[in-house]
Amino acid sequence: MATDPDLAVRGTVTDDEMRTLFAAAWGGDADTTWSPILARSLAWITARRDGTLVGFVNVATDGGSHAFLLDTTVHPDEQHGGLGTRLVRAATEQARAAGAEWLHVDYEPHLTGFYAGCGFRPTAAGLLQLDPPPQAAHG
Repeated sequence: MATDPDLAVRGTVTDDEMRTLFAAAWGGDADTTWSPILARSLAWITARRDGTLVGFVNVATDGGSHAFLLDTTVHPDEQHGGLGTRLVRAATEQARAAGAEWLHVDYEPHLTGFYAGCGFRPTAAGLLQLDPPPQAAHG
């Protein structure tokens, strides 16, 4: 590719653009509405090539010293060209500028090398899948 995609902090995105990107990168047909998610985010980074969304990463925060990298996604046509690393580095700078001391990320084992290359080190962590809350009894 001749030029790198343009990155934007808190770049404008539509639900349709996000769905298209996520379907291309991950498969499936998620019906996520992104505006409530982004409204609670510390920052997000978009990547566009010729106006088309080709990459995204979200940064959430606990409001204190911890930030969380979420939804790192690169269109398959753009993978293995450094865009994912650029997105993660830009997100890291946003977390640092906001005062976070720690940036966390969860990832699948095949991505260990990628995240290690971005400066992350593996840690032990716990995960609990929560069931939906029970329906309130009406009476």
